[in-house]
Amino acid sequence: MMTKDEILDAAAQIFRIKGYHATSMNDIAGAVNLQKASLYHHVASKQEILFELLNQALALLTEHIANLIRDTTLSADQKLRLMIHSYLKALTDHMDLTSVLLMEHRSLEPQFQARHIPNRDRFEALWREVVDEGMQSGVFSCSEIALTARNLLGAMNWTITWFDPKGELGIEDIADQIADLFLEGLRGR
Repeated sequence: MMTKDEILDAAAQIFRIKGYHATSMNDIAGAVNLQKASLYHHVASKQEILFELLNQALALLTEHIANLIRDTTLSADQKLRLMIHSYLKALTDHMDLTSVLLMEHRSLEPQFQARHIPNRDRFEALWREVVDEGMQSGVFSCSEIALTARNLLGAMNWTITWFDPKGELGIEDIADQIADLFLEGLRGR
């Protein structure tokens, strides 16, 4: 019996390879050996599939960093370094799912977009929270907390477009370099 999760996994892979707009429901049905009509017993639409994948990806990524934020034994700079490592590892370990989140979120229709944006904003807020904590404790110095968090996320998110698991640098090395770059900048003068 085909499960909804298997359908979502197949859809994520096809969306990553072909793109959302170039993927048809027939493509997804074919990937899981279902008739197109049978696919509709599991999912209502391609938009619903995309929306569910975006939520899955955000939940996964949030789970990887949320516990670090709550750890009161860590300073803000230690938290941020660990968050960067954890986030990049999750991005690259779940490339199909995270690629859909980062590359296809603009394909959501307005009614789904309205439901997705609060989840995205809560995720972004976790990064702002740690930068703010560093500002409050005097570890960090920056003029715009939200812009700092977005710059960091932008730098990390883009790695999925060029990271090669067989390349010279592993994701841990890349995470160290990104962490060094941002932490040195945030520590200020």
